[in-house]
Amino acid sequence: MKRQLIAAVGVAAMVVGVAACGSDAKSTGGGKDAAPTALTVWLTVDAQQNWPDLVKTADDALTAKYPGIKINHEYYGWKDKNPKLDSVLATDQVPDVVEMGNTETLPYMIKGALAPLDPAKFENSSAWLDGLKASAEYNGKTYGVPYYAGARVATWRKDIAADAGVTAAPTTYAELTAALDKIQAKQGDKFSAFYQPSRDWYAAMSYVADAGGQIAKQDGGKWKATLESPEAIKGLNAWKDSVSKYMKGDLTKDDSDRYIVYGLGTSGMIYGAGWEGGSAADPKFDKTGGKLKDNLVSFVMPGPSGKPLSTFLGGSDLVVPVKSKAQGAAAEWINAFTNSKAQEALIKAGNLPNNKTQLAPLKTDAKVGPSAQAAEISWFVPTAPGWLQVEKANILQNALQDIAQGKKTVEAAVKDVDTQIDAVINNA
Repeated sequence: MKRQLIAAVGVAAMVVGVAACGSDAKSTGGGKDAAPTALTVWLTVDAQQNWPDLVKTADDALTAKYPGIKINHEYYGWKDKNPKLDSVLATDQVPDVVEMGNTETLPYMIKGALAPLDPAKFENSSAWLDGLKASAEYNGKTYGVPYYAGARVATWRKDIAADAGVTAAPTTYAELTAALDKIQAKQGDKFSAFYQPSRDWYAAMSYVADAGGQIAKQDGGKWKATLESPEAIKGLNAWKDSVSKYMKGDLTKDDSDRYIVYGLGTSGMIYGAGWEGGSAADPKFDKTGGKLKDNLVSFVMPGPSGKPLSTFLGGSDLVVPVKSKAQGAAAEWINAFTNSKAQEALIKAGNLPNNKTQLAPLKTDAKVGPSAQAAEISWFVPTAPGWLQVEKANILQNALQDIAQGKKTVEAAVKDVDTQIDAVINNA
């Protein structure tokens, strides 16, 4: 599921009643509440539908310590949760635990809406996946606990590859481009050997990270855009070359309907969330006469650097609102819901764990192996006060489309991008 940061106006509205509380909050680790009598937990419907037993296990752990405590659960769809949360955070009737998409956590941390947490109180915190860990940290403090992860992988049609004389998934970037060259030549100019929407900035920035570049860096307490660096330019040129050669579709598209487009049968490969290939093969979207179901193969996307392409790691965090009156019990429930035993249950449900220790054995798993391998090398957006404004203004998306359409060179585009980012990135 694609998740985006909530609108700035929503965050500004919800923070009216929490700003005064944020600065003096103490780090929460569990056990500090005297006999809590109630706990309210907000999760997405994923937990309700796919791992309700895990929810009960966490409840049981807390009720064993606090007999008589009443645990209330509310479940929300991704589009419904944040508007509801924004409205209640300005009141005294806040939930004690909230599931957040890892791209949603940042504005709440910035605005002081969340209680700081002590990582040492949570199992496997020393091995949390880098991309998830970064999503829950701001100004040196931790405000969330990684829940589960999902990595981006390459998915291609083995039947299309075989028609071009390619019989195995590539393991290096040279093998990948050689295979795509053959597929493109075989299928012709109306077919995308690699369907790569130009406005998918997550993919483009993965090429930047692969080359050693970053969107922005913090220096002396201030953030500064760095896409004009030689490393970032090198990564973007590699991305541009790939789009130019293999993307024959609409160059104004983003990635929101990539799985639907892939289901049309007009492309050989995509790079996206692990679920996208399976969704394209769903009979509702597969327009190839059912060919996708038995012909899709996922693999770790090779990067031009010689390493797997650094991936933007999706997933969820669990947070405690700063106004919660049961912060200690909330932290204890989160630990019970994310500890090693809980992660095993999430793995069985098809998710990646929140930590490298339990991720390691999955790298050879036939089903989730590619995702597990990809999750090891990940990046996250700059945790800067004004990052929300960068995303809201579509600065990266617009620049990438200009590059893909040949309206600007990479060098000219990143010069403009850095200027635009610098104008807002330090403004809360």
